[in-house]
Amino acid sequence: MHLLSPLCCVPLEKGEPFDFRPDSVAGEERVFCFELEETQRLSFEPDKDKLPGSLVFRGITASAGGKEIISIGDYLFAQKRKILSRKEIITLAVEIQQEALWQRLIPGNNLYLRYLFEDNSWVTQLFRPYRED
Repeated sequence: MHLLSPLCCVPLEKGEPFDFRPDSVAGEERVFCFELEETQRLSFEPDKDKLPGSLVFRGITASAGGKEIISIGDYLFAQKRKILSRKEIITLAVEIQQEALWQRLIPGNNLYLRYLFEDNSWVTQLFRPYRED
């Protein structure tokens, strides 16, 4: 996926990425950024116990005035039309990493998890920057 405009966020102090409850956020989009361990980010079979990495940012998306966290560029991308569990998110993260490596792309260190309400349902999205080999 090519992101044409940056996704901006207002930082949050609290909020767990895998305990997301749509009934408590009144339709607000949430974004979480994880940094993957160097030994795991390029592995065809990463250790699922070390994924999704260290949480480095949490926030609410904002149309203006927020801190830019997802820049314009190319991203590995996956989404499901439901709120996924931690296990399902990790499985999806592994799948996009394996697909990228199979295509000889070099995935970046960051993995972004986003929850948003779209077309009358909640969606879980994963973004990960990459560069070509």
